[in-house]
Amino acid sequence: MKIFTSAQIHELDKYTIENEPITSIDLMERAAKALTQTITDNWKNTTPVIIFAGPGNNGGDALAIARLLLDKNYDVKAYLFNISGHLSDDCAANKKRLLEKKAKALIEVVQEFEPPQLEAGMLIIDGLFGSGLNKPLAGGFASLVKYINASPAQVVSIDVPSGLMTEDNTYNVRANIIRADLTLTLQQQKLSFLFPENQQFLGQLKVLDIRLSREGIEKIDANYTLLEENDIRPRLLGRDPFAHKGKMGNALIIAGSYGMGGASVLATKACLRVGAGKVTTHTPKRNNIIMQISVPEAVIQFDREETTFSEAVDTEDFNAVGIGPGLGTSEQTAIAIIAQLRRTQCPIVADADAINILANHRAWLQQLPKGIIMTPHPKEFDRLEGRCTDSFERLMKARDLAERLQAYILLKGHHTSLCLPDGHIMFNSTGNAGMATAGSGDVLTGIITGLLARGYKQEDACVVGMYLHGLAGDIAARELGEESVIASDLIQYLPQAFKKLRD
Repeated sequence: MKIFTSAQIHELDKYTIENEPITSIDLMERAAKALTQTITDNWKNTTPVIIFAGPGNNGGDALAIARLLLDKNYDVKAYLFNISGHLSDDCAANKKRLLEKKAKALIEVVQEFEPPQLEAGMLIIDGLFGSGLNKPLAGGFASLVKYINASPAQVVSIDVPSGLMTEDNTYNVRANIIRADLTLTLQQQKLSFLFPENQQFLGQLKVLDIRLSREGIEKIDANYTLLEENDIRPRLLGRDPFAHKGKMGNALIIAGSYGMGGASVLATKACLRVGAGKVTTHTPKRNNIIMQISVPEAVIQFDREETTFSEAVDTEDFNAVGIGPGLGTSEQTAIAIIAQLRRTQCPIVADADAINILANHRAWLQQLPKGIIMTPHPKEFDRLEGRCTDSFERLMKARDLAERLQAYILLKGHHTSLCLPDGHIMFNSTGNAGMATAGSGDVLTGIITGLLARGYKQEDACVVGMYLHGLAGDIAARELGEESVIASDLIQYLPQAFKKLRD
């Protein structure tokens, strides 16, 4: 699913109006009917409704909803804020329609505003500002937002909670953003909805299809994509019935200092679970027993040091290398890691301490091979590129880094984002809070390394890998409950995740 910017949303509306063809007021009516249907499905007509409408098209939607709710015998009071004396054409048209329906239902605010009493059991419909907002709310509108947020009434926001911008909220005033109980967004999710710090404003999110032009959606190039199951299936590689292990890929996992042997176990098991024909794990000698017992299917290659990774190894026979989980950040290990990254010719996944070491030696970034995959969580990324104010700033820095290094930067989170070397960004749609547990990232490293060894290109390995990782987590959470999911459960449920995609 494409994710459009606010400018592109406007472009898509315009394309639909011109090519369906349909008038803008009729398109607004179509949206209002979809919004009203969802509202009436959730609140009976015994619920008093207070509507706050702004002067733009979001306000026009709100006024149309007021009229449609009146038709269904709801008790509705609509406040239209016309402070500047100028309404959008469609907002003005819906004002006229509402006045014709029931003039007493509308209060137009021009100067003085006496706010209504907002009580528990009431429903507030927020139609102040939509996707076109480009600056923080201030003055009277900021005061109104705070008044609404302080009330015990339930709040439904139309398209976007008023005060929240669709992309960049780095310098927004968060106290001046509506905290909705339900956000009814039109046609598609907005970029800002995917960031964790904005979840507090959305409440429950529902996407309503208002039948904007499919042709227009296809024609408009989007820099952001939210991955869905149908995006993943075509990327899956088949398995030759006559294949043997030598044809299914040979992967190398470099992981696990002494005391962190579990990282090497998790990454290795995950690598095997996604179908790699052979997996070799390079790890310190003291991890021998844990590896031999935990992963008998793996080949163990011991470092010359007892407890750390100390020297780069030959990778000529391998199809992919995963490096970093649990390695530690000693100077000896740091030198070994950069030497390994420089000499490795096959695709590489760098995670965890490999990234932390690069953060401590930023000049080494220029020595990284093109096409490298890096899988930092937010704190690891901030160590690498500097502290970020919010997720949008971090995402923009990750996109720039991916373009500069010609790398694949996979920022882990609830909506893990993959920044491609060409500047495109893909968001994952699977996964849950149960995966917030130690070792989940090690599993992802193993999954992507195994897919690379199987023959997946870097982009496909990242896309399929993060989707499978999250899907396995969703199945595990469904079976075990979010609180009880641990990293090894993700490996256990990988087969079911694969089967779901294959079926």
